[in-house]
This record gives sequence, C-alpha cells and structure tokens, in this order.
Amino acid sequence: MDEIHSAYRESLASAAPDGRTDQTLAADSIGPSLGDLWDRVISTQPAPEQWLVIATAVLALVAVAPRPLWRLSRNAITIAHEGGHGLIALLTGRSLEGIRLHSDTSGLTVSRGKPTGIGMILTAAAGYTAPPLLGLGGAWLLSAGHITLLLWLATALLLLMLVMIRNAYGALTVILTGAAFLLISWLAGTEVQAGFAYTAVWFLLLGGVRPSFELQVKRRHGGAPDSDADQLARLTHAPAVLWLLLFHAVAACSLIGGARWLLAL
Repeated sequence: MDEIHSAYRESLASAAPDGRTDQTLAADSIGPSLGDLWDRVISTQPAPEQWLVIATAVLALVAVAPRPLWRLSRNAITIAHEGGHGLIALLTGRSLEGIRLHSDTSGLTVSRGKPTGIGMILTAAAGYTAPPLLGLGGAWLLSAGHITLLLWLATALLLLMLVMIRNAYGALTVILTGAAFLLISWLAGTEVQAGFAYTAVWFLLLGGVRPSFELQVKRRHGGAPDSDADQLARLTHAPAVLWLLLFHAVAACSLIGGARWLLAL
C-alpha cells in the first residue's frame, strides 16, 4: 500500500500547477499546433511588389514561348490537362480507371461510364480548358492574398492525382511537381512563396493558350484524328472547329481576367 500511495504522490507531483497532468498538457499541445497550421494556411499575405508580379509573368512567358523550354515545361500543362479530365469524370459520376503521363508530354485518362451524354461531353471538354481555368482560379486566390492556401491546394490536388497515376513517368512527374509546391509552402519565406505562386499561376494562364493552337496546326495537317475536339465532334455532332474555338475562347478570357486580377487592374 505504501508503494501505491508513493506512486500516486509522484503522479500528482508531475501535474501542472493548475492540476493538469502531463497527458493533458500533451493533448493540449497538439490542439494549438493544428490550429496554428490551419491559421497559417487560410491566412492572407500581403500582395508582392508590382515589379515581382511582372517579373514572374516574364519568367512564365520564357518557360512557354521558346520551343526547347516548352517541350519540358509542357509536362506541367499535361498534368493539369489530364487532371481536368479525371476530376470532371468523377464529378459527373464516371468511374476513373487511371491516368498516364508520357515523356512526349502527351497523356491519357481512362474512365468508364456511359459512352455518350453530358457526362462524357464535359469530361472530354475538360482537358484543354483545365489549365487556363485553374490559372484563373489561382489568380483570384492570389488577388485575395491567399498565397499559402493556393500552394497547399495545389499540393493536395497533386496528391489526389498521384493515386490515379498508372505509369512510372507520370508518377515521377507528379511527385516532383508536388514536392516543389510542398517544400516552397513549408520552408520558404513570404517573398519566395509569392514569387513561386505567381509564376505558377502565370504559367497556367500563358501555357493554357498554346496547346489549342498546337492542336489546330496538327489538325490542319491531318494529325490528331482522336483529339479532344474530334471526340467532342462525334459526341455532339458539332464541328470540331467549334470546339477548338471554345478552347481558344476559354484560354483567352482566362488570361485576360487572370492578368487583371494579378496586376490589380
């Protein structure tokens, strides 16, 4: 009995002055840390200087305009393109079988469901429209000061996409892209986060314009017979050129609207 009472006295001695034990203090320490993390994610950050916004636009343009750099950077646009197919397939009730990303910057998203109808049409139309629309959404977040939130949302979307990747090159591409967003959002300072986020959004807006023009050139020379535009033409009996015009319009409007938000015009 003396040993029991001695142990009890020791446990009381380890309690905090206000009566809380070590276990209670440990549990309480988790709460504030999670709260601090949530506050960090949803908090707003000050807008960067105008020169930085313009510099990130130039940097994104350099990644999009020259063909040698575009052949590398286009992989990021392909991630957004195939991710758009996959997301809309799920939202319209289709079963997403998997996504493949290839080293030639092409991709393939396989979903199962009704081969016709609005779900299939929206899924097919989501590819070319996804990068500029994601850029537009990102520009809106940045204009509201949610730089960290944008980085974390991008990381979460890439993580969700990784689950559906079905080839090694695609997995490597998504992992490297997601790691860049995660490391910047977790370790970098405010200015570095802002520069990275603005560059990424500008890249989506500018890079979302070029693929539809490339598709137009391919079709003019008899290539890409199974492109998204041609699939949509078969699904809707509307000419493929109308779908190409839609892709152009979405990209152009997103670029104009996103630029106005980013430049605070």
